Amino acid sequence: MPSDPSNIFLIKSEDQFNSTITKVQGESLPAIFYFTAVWCGPCKFISPSIIELSKKYPHVTTYKIDIDQTGKSGHDLLVTVSHAILATNCTVSSQCMITEDCSDNDPTLHFYKNGRKAAEVVGADVDRLKSTMESLYK
Repeated sequence: MPSDPSNIFLIKSEDQFNSTITKVQGESLPAIFYFTAVWCGPCKFISPSIIELSKKYPHVTTYKIDIDQTGKSGHDLLVTVSHAILATNCTVSSQCMITEDCSDNDPTLHFYKNGRKAAEVVGADVDRLKSTMESLYK
């Protein structure tokens, strides 16, 4: 069930994350993995733009992962994400730079196209978020 009226789904556990990324990769689905934290100011800033863009691109599913609610520390989730990305044999940098502290690295968004990580946006850069979605999912 969507966590909001749009096509944004909340990932609540590492197992759910693993099964979701496996499905996205195996079925070559367009998707965004949005790593966030409820206490992170930049994450709150970019959230309305993510909601707006999810409505503009209804064929792209956004999976929202609150790094504090997955039952793992930010570092442990980073390792999980890195392993999942490495499994795709993609050439894009595999480190998503999720940390336990709110910094310039939060939020982090991974963009998938044709089952592979195609791009990454780190930080609350709305213009880069919009241009990345435009170039990948138009």
